[in-house]
Amino acid sequence: MGMESPEPVRELSVSAANVESHLAEISHDVWEHLLIEIPQVRGDDTAERILLASVKENVATLLHIFENDIPLENLEGLASANEHARRLAQRDIPVSALIRSYRLGHWRFLQWCLDELDRREVDDVVSAGVNRRMLKVSFGYIDSITEHVIEVYHLEQERWLLSQNAMRTARVRDILAEKEVDLDSAEAALGYRLRQHHLGLVAWLPAPTGGGAGLVRLDRLTHEIAKELDCPARPLFVPRDEGLAWAWLPFGSHRSEVSWERLSRVVESGEPSARVCAGSVLRGIEGFRSTNREALRAQELATAASAAGHRFTAYSQVAPVALMCKNLPDLRTWVGRVLGPLAADDEQCAQLRDTLHDFLTTGCNYTATASNEILHKNTVHYRIRKAEKIMGHSVQAGHTDLEVALLAVKYLGTTVMQPSGGGTEVRQRSGSPRRRH
Repeated sequence: MGMESPEPVRELSVSAANVESHLAEISHDVWEHLLIEIPQVRGDDTAERILLASVKENVATLLHIFENDIPLENLEGLASANEHARRLAQRDIPVSALIRSYRLGHWRFLQWCLDELDRREVDDVVSAGVNRRMLKVSFGYIDSITEHVIEVYHLEQERWLLSQNAMRTARVRDILAEKEVDLDSAEAALGYRLRQHHLGLVAWLPAPTGGGAGLVRLDRLTHEIAKELDCPARPLFVPRDEGLAWAWLPFGSHRSEVSWERLSRVVESGEPSARVCAGSVLRGIEGFRSTNREALRAQELATAASAAGHRFTAYSQVAPVALMCKNLPDLRTWVGRVLGPLAADDEQCAQLRDTLHDFLTTGCNYTATASNEILHKNTVHYRIRKAEKIMGHSVQAGHTDLEVALLAVKYLGTTVMQPSGGGTEVRQRSGSPRRRH
């Protein structure tokens, strides 16, 4: 074959430079697509931020290669891509999820490049040459970087498994996976009684930490919570990665009622950036599993909530909403259907929602609501009528749905609300490319 024509090389360089001007938008689009398509990579805000950094780094590098005709053999390891691979290994997420993220991200990235080529209306012969070169170079890049991050993943997996918590973590994993467990040997290995009541916690630090410093802080917070709740023995603390841990607080043979207010105070006054979610107090090995599942459901809600969300979340207080967090776009649509324009993100609607929530909590008692909100009873009457007018139906119509929808707005905030002045149109994270102007 003869030498490649210089025209496709030049055209690819120009197209890449144009695409690069949308780097932030493209990176966010690819990232959102990966979160939708690969469930294993979502659910932890720190891991999601590392994934976004990795996407941006890979997109920028590949565009740089296109623009400057850089040979693939000159590539070096990418810091954010390496960190993302290590984080997945620490969380025991299958390497297949890492590989899929590159395959699906590659496809999404190519859509932007192909759209730009179409927009430029390049001659058909040159366009065909650009397409061939773009596919050849990008597939070569993905093949090279994937091999590299797989190696990083396996090296980190080995290091993590050799850590001092590896045996404990593996034992807990077997218990949670409902494998057949010898209780005596499991309790001896864990240093923790399984035949008692437990309260499961999930604790994490939203910002990345270096080394094991983050785990030390979470371990300290867990022990402070156990002390505040008068636990009779040491809690079981199991790291999941450098900034995430699962824990079980022991409550002995007799079930104890937990003061969520006291627990929340420890979280708020202790580790300044930590977030904690709790399950219910449950008994035995089945309770050990169930309270952890509940804490994880509460964490899904907490991470889906807006930045101003609560630092402590108890599953028992948010269970209906937590169970619906698996599908946030549909939840957002449903909230909009139940509340109508009252789901708008503005101060007036927020005030009416607060009063309406109190009104439902008191059993639709105007006097009790007025007392709770320090309002005149007539003001409560006015606000309830105003809310009903905005929603287009009475409070009594769909009473249960209304309570759950208000609870969803309370804990998820703007994630399930409509923009102010946005009418009833529902925002949702879309799998289709954004329109570029």
